[in-house]
Amino acid sequence: MEHPIHSAFAGFDYLGKATRFAHEIHEVIDRSSLFEEFSFQEFEALCDYMICYTAPRHGVLIREGDIGDFLVILLTGKVDVVKDASDGSTKFIAVVGPGASLGEMSLIDGQARFATCISTEPVDFAVLDRKALNAVLAAHPRLGNKLLLLLLQLMVKRLRDSSERLLPHIGSSVV
Repeated sequence: MEHPIHSAFAGFDYLGKATRFAHEIHEVIDRSSLFEEFSFQEFEALCDYMICYTAPRHGVLIREGDIGDFLVILLTGKVDVVKDASDGSTKFIAVVGPGASLGEMSLIDGQARFATCISTEPVDFAVLDRKALNAVLAAHPRLGNKLLLLLLQLMVKRLRDSSERLLPHIGSSVV
């Protein structure tokens, strides 16, 4: 499957299809909970639908408020995840490293990005966009469904973690 350079990454170095780096990528993400249930053959098939890039330090991989249609899998380096606050300040959410996935909510729902993801050092990353996800679902339905289920589990885990962090800040009165 041929992939054009994604417009969101026009200023970054295009490395090509992820299949060229399948073994290296598998080593990185095999430690990631998102892909731990994938066999190498399944992962290699998925790589055929992803493209890779390198971003410099301070590169914006995802910008809060942008409409998104892709997720990013961080392969090397670190990325800060930050959110604009209502008072105009920027709030630090997390720092993520190799194996982390970013942008899965917008991949699924096509809505605006929740946060901004900025590289703190040069990073390599793989991209799976909605068009490629649909192609996976058509050509490899079991693999596509497995990926969707894992993305759903990841999003539910993040929602639960966020809810736990918010719980102490919610009033205790019961209606």
